[in-house]
Amino acid sequence: MAFRAHILGAAAGGGLPQWNCGCDNCNLARSGTIPPQTQSSLAVTADGTSWAILNASPDIRGQLAHTPALHPTGLRDLPLRAVLVTNGDIDHVAGLLTLREMQPFRLFATAGIHQVLAENPIFNAVNATVVPRETIALDAPFELVPGLTATLFPVPGKVPLYLEGETVETDLIGDQTVGVRLQALDSTAYYIPGCALLTDDLRARLDGADTLFFDGTLWADDEMVRAGLGKKTGKRMGHMSMSGPDGSIAAFEGLSIRQKIYVHMNNTNPVLRPSSAEKAQAEAAGWIIGQDGMEVS
Repeated sequence: MAFRAHILGAAAGGGLPQWNCGCDNCNLARSGTIPPQTQSSLAVTADGTSWAILNASPDIRGQLAHTPALHPTGLRDLPLRAVLVTNGDIDHVAGLLTLREMQPFRLFATAGIHQVLAENPIFNAVNATVVPRETIALDAPFELVPGLTATLFPVPGKVPLYLEGETVETDLIGDQTVGVRLQALDSTAYYIPGCALLTDDLRARLDGADTLFFDGTLWADDEMVRAGLGKKTGKRMGHMSMSGPDGSIAAFEGLSIRQKIYVHMNNTNPVLRPSSAEKAQAEAAGWIIGQDGMEVS
């Protein structure tokens, strides 16, 4: 069995183009000059038959429609066997409501994330007698789908936007924001679509990986502020930027990772433009800019 991943959505919340945004990237995507991207999600398998989806984005209906490997093989017989949620952000859980048509699969998450879902009664539409909610402890390996072992681990982050109070902790360590280690035979991949800080423990964990899908939300920490599109920096939103001395490009220098792929990119990020200097700089540092439909094996 061999690990295989399919990027269902490479963009952050809102996608590209974002419905209410007139930034350069969004206008270029609307005109067809650069490829549009849907919201953050990754499909994975070890045998090509049983698939799991990591994070159910609001765009999941279209993502499934554009991914033949996940199409029904009979009237209601699907290759989808599991969904795993890495935090309670809207762009990672809203798609669960699309998957409410009494279709069996297993829903994996930490206790903290399951609590967020349980406290919002709209998610009862995903019938728990058909879709069992399975609680996963941190650093406890489990079978995600046949041949693919997953392990959840804490990643610095914050609570979802809709749960923020007056004080927001953006480097929170716990079970509200997690990364995923995926193991198939001797292949190891990591999926971390949201990360506020690359700690020493996290660096040690990731060193030597075959594949890494990592948070690429913003190119620069104040990107949205300078563009006049928001008041929050990347750090305030719980995301590392790509560039700068505190960015992920610098943070990953010296680590041995065979392929590093950015996902969860905001619509303002200049790396989404194929000819941009920022994209060239990221690629020169050994990074791949993820795109919808990209296959990795």
